[in-house]
Amino acid sequence: MSLLLFAAFRVTLSTNPPNLYTDQSTLLALKSHITHDLHNLLATNWSTSISVCNWVGETCGSRHHRVTAMNLSTMDFTGTIPSQLGNLSFLASLDFRHSSFHGSLPTELANLHRLKYLNFGSNSFRREIPSWFDYFAKLQGLWLYMNNFNGVIPSTLGNLSKLETLSLYDNNFKGQIPITMGNL
Repeated sequence: MSLLLFAAFRVTLSTNPPNLYTDQSTLLALKSHITHDLHNLLATNWSTSISVCNWVGETCGSRHHRVTAMNLSTMDFTGTIPSQLGNLSFLASLDFRHSSFHGSLPTELANLHRLKYLNFGSNSFRREIPSWFDYFAKLQGLWLYMNNFNGVIPSTLGNLSKLETLSLYDNNFKGQIPITMGNL
């Protein structure tokens, strides 16, 4: 009997669901990818000594106490987006507009299935808009304006049936607007 209890306890420990600690680790990974913090906001606020729910730019839900919204807009950050950002499983709103984030968007962002609003407008992201954006089935607003995205606009954006706002201006797209965009 005690062996069975030990085995059940061990399985429980190894399959712990993500929690607020996961969110904290994810945000600390983001902090380490920010190479310039003009106003020193993260150094003075994003600390393990206080709950992530009290960190500047973060909002937690009252039910699960997990990060549900991240608003780092107009904070003058420079950096890249780490793949760990895809671990914020309760995130519904992500706003990084008017900063200097650059590079490409990590595939792991496709794990953010609760995302309703995504604003990466006015940054310096490059490469093509990822085709996996259609994984955001709940997405209502998508702002990717004023970046350096290139290539074609992915036809998969037309699969976002809940999308109400789409802003793609001032990028370096080529080709035609996909016919699937008529589905929106």
